[in-house]
This record gives sequence, C-alpha cells and structure tokens, in this order.
Amino acid sequence: MQPFIAAMLKVRQAFYAAIIRSLLRTKSVLQTILNIWIAPSIIKNKNVDQNGDIGGGKKKMYAEFITNVETAFGESREKSRLVALSDGLRAQFGESLLDNPMNMLPSYNHQLPTGDECGTYLALDVGGSTFRVALIELSGRGCVGQETTILKIDSYKILGAVRQLKGVLFFDWMAERISQTLSGQDEGHDMSSAPLSMGMSWSFPIEQTSLRSGLLLGMGKGFLAAHGLLGKDLGDIIQDSCSRKGLNVQLNAIVNDSSATLLSKAYLDQTTRFALIVGTGLNAAVHLPVHMFSPPKFGVRPDSWHDAAKHVIVNTELSMFGAGILPETKWDERLRASHPMPDFQPMEYFVSGGYLGEIVRLVLVDGIQTAGFFGGIVPPSLREQYSLDTETISHIESDQSTSLSSARKIFLSRHPTSYPPTQEDMQAIRLIASHITYRASGILAAGTHALWQLRNEAESIPADESSHTLVAYNGSVLENYPGFRATCQEQLDALVEATGAKRGVVELMYAEESSLLGAAVAVACSSG
Repeated sequence: MQPFIAAMLKVRQAFYAAIIRSLLRTKSVLQTILNIWIAPSIIKNKNVDQNGDIGGGKKKMYAEFITNVETAFGESREKSRLVALSDGLRAQFGESLLDNPMNMLPSYNHQLPTGDECGTYLALDVGGSTFRVALIELSGRGCVGQETTILKIDSYKILGAVRQLKGVLFFDWMAERISQTLSGQDEGHDMSSAPLSMGMSWSFPIEQTSLRSGLLLGMGKGFLAAHGLLGKDLGDIIQDSCSRKGLNVQLNAIVNDSSATLLSKAYLDQTTRFALIVGTGLNAAVHLPVHMFSPPKFGVRPDSWHDAAKHVIVNTELSMFGAGILPETKWDERLRASHPMPDFQPMEYFVSGGYLGEIVRLVLVDGIQTAGFFGGIVPPSLREQYSLDTETISHIESDQSTSLSSARKIFLSRHPTSYPPTQEDMQAIRLIASHITYRASGILAAGTHALWQLRNEAESIPADESSHTLVAYNGSVLENYPGFRATCQEQLDALVEATGAKRGVVELMYAEESSLLGAAVAVACSSG
C-alpha cells in the first residue's frame, strides 16, 4: 500500500509542476488574475478579453472617467461662474473688513514708496527652512535698470538643530549669521557711526503693535524660539541679540511676505496696488483706504498713525476665504474629510501647491480603482496622503511629447509600481492635472478680480475708467508651474472685460527677491 501512495504523490507533484510551468509561460494569464484580484470592478464591467488584454472596454471606461473629470472641473471655466465667484468673494471681503479678527488685517505700513527713496539697508528674510541676510542699496526709479542692488547676500539653512534652539538662543543664532554677512562691512561694526537700518520679512504669526514691533506668538513647524518669550516684543528680542553681538544695527520695520512683495514692486512701478503669494501656501496683499475698516480692526494705535494714514497695506489672508462658494467636487470633499482643519483655509485647499498634487492623487486613485488605470493596481506610495506632490505633476504637465517618456520616467522614479503606466495612463494623469490646475488659476483670477473691484468701489473708480494696475507676485506655483500664470492672466482679463474695463488693465508681474527688497523698502519708507 505504501509504494502505491508514494507513486500517487509523485504523479500529483508532477501535475502541479506542469500547471505552474504553463502559467509562467503565459504571463498575460497571471497578469489578468492579478488584475481581477486587485480590481474587481474590471470583472463587473467585463473588460477582460480572452487573451487577458483590456481593449475597447478599457478605452471606454478611460473616456467616461476623463469626461466625468472634465465635467466636474470644467464648470470653473465658464465666465459666468467665475464672475459669480468673484462677486461672492468680494462680499466676504467686505464682511471681514468690519469684524473678522483673522483676516483682512491692516498692517502698520500706510505709505507706498515714492520711488525716490535711496540708501543702504540690511534686509532679513526669516522663513520656515531658510534665513537670508542681504545688504541692499536703493538708488531710486531714476536709475533705470539699477534701482535696487543687492551688495551682499547670504543664505543659511535652518536645520533641525536650529529649530530646537529655545528662546533667545535662536535669536542669538540669527545675530551670529547677521554678523557673518556683515563681516568686512564697516557699516555693521563701527559703533561710532549711525546704526545700519534693518528691515525684516517674518513668515510666522505675530501680533504687530507698530511698524517695527509685534508680540511673538507660537511659530509652529518645530520651532522652539518662542519658548519663554510668548507675548514679548519681537523687535526688542532681535535688537537685544544684535546688541549682545556688538552689531551696530537698528530694526526699524517688520513686514509679512505679502506686504513685502507689494512694497518691492511698488518701489519700481507706482501702479502696483496688489500682491499675490502662491507657493506651498496662498496669500494676498492690497492697498486700501482706511475708511473701509471698522475702528476695532486697527486695535490700539497712536493718534499720530491715524493722523498720517489715509491708506494702508492689508494682509488679506486670502487662503481663508471662499467657504460655501468654491466649485467643490467629490474629490475636494474627500480632501477636506481627512484634513485636521477642513474649514480653515478653503481657497488654499483649491489653489496652493500644498494641495494641487493631493487633489490629482485622489482623482488618479479613483481612476485606478474604478476605470482600470494602471491595470487597476494602485502604486503603493499613492496610497499615502500627499505622496504625489505638485512638483511631480508640474513635470508631467511640462512634457508635451506624444510618448510622455520624460514624464513617465519621473513618475516611476518617485512612484514605482508592479504595473508601469502606459502612454494612455500618463496622458490621463496629464489631463487630470491640467483640469485641476486650470480650475486653480481661475479661482485665483476670481479672487484677484474681487480685490480689484473692492478697491475700485472704495476709491469710487468706475470700471471703464480704471487705469493700468500691477499685481506683484511670487511663489513656486505662479513662478514655475507650466502655463499657470498665463492661464490665470487669461481668466483675469476675461473677468475684467466682463466688468466693463479694458482687457489687460490688471496685470500680473513677477516680483524678484521680494521678501528682501520689500523689507528694505519698508525701512526706507519709514525713514523718509
């Protein structure tokens, strides 16, 4: 009996081995099994033919899904909807001018530069990952092409160890870096001469109490600099650290990034009245008459400020607007559903570089799971939130070749998968990204148009009598994302025309080195 059982086992093993060899020779069968197992929607739609390939059925599903994406995001292309969005945003701006403590915040900068300011200034730019120090010479608009000169500039990485510096230790670190930049510059060390006037662009929250001071608030992003210093005057803290280092400098202005951008371009062109920051985040500044604000919006300010201020540069905190009126899709709802602060910055979730890639990821994963993109297999990395960044999709959109080989190479280097994307898959990603970013540029155009109309109404300027106005901008999305600035300008032109003004009357213009130049200009204005 035992020999018989052993013989039967050998026959069974040989039979199984033959099946496995056959399957290995027929890779398409294995692939089909994997696809069916991972994407049961393919069974439901009966898109697998007898050879294991996905043919006409797949193309139909692709086309239907892309059509749904076009429909969902295409509504924002309609001029009438953009006009309605602009009107809705303008109403929200108006309400916030009266009683919202979180946005439409009047700064202490009430003067725009004349363009005649001259002098040498020290400018600081404190960001989340970099501290920059520059010595800047302002020569005035009369020196065409040489209005501003960066005499010296240094950039210092703010690494983890620096973020961990507590309290004054962080500001002492800043003073040490300032000393390094000024090394060899007599203006920085000669204690017998007048102090070198200094301005700072500060990218963290403060409760500003004057042009050169503000109460320090929690910085976030892993910084411990506010430890033991919460509520202390930021200007005094920095001044004290510089004095301990023996630096003959004097901090005379603190500005945020949007105000700095507006000031930097206004120094070069007197028609500048707005500024946009569109990078990882979103913000805007606008120059408005003070009569538009309710008195509580100004807090406690000296009578001398109110006597001098007829207009004021406003930090709009644009990211916070748009609740209830933005063109939301089911994918936007999914993004907000998993966000720790789903209602905090509605417009930022639609427009900024911190979220554009995530919206594309959500749409793409949906297409993989329901329409068979990528053979129905979600690349492991794309299962993680925010794993598809805006830089990656910008590379994909910039590849205009038919094969999309460059885009495919970049995508696979960052998101390897067992089912490499086909040319059709890459075309789908590019189409999805283009619809999402076009919508973003339209929303940004509507927000800019709303601010322009708000100012026109405040100044009693009819639309058809509007003069040419510049909107200074910077930030990685407007600067680098392929076609973004152009499509934003195109939609802004359409909105301006719909209002009755001439096409091109509101123009987006790049503001180079705006944080540093704006800090220097703020000081020059204060001492003029």
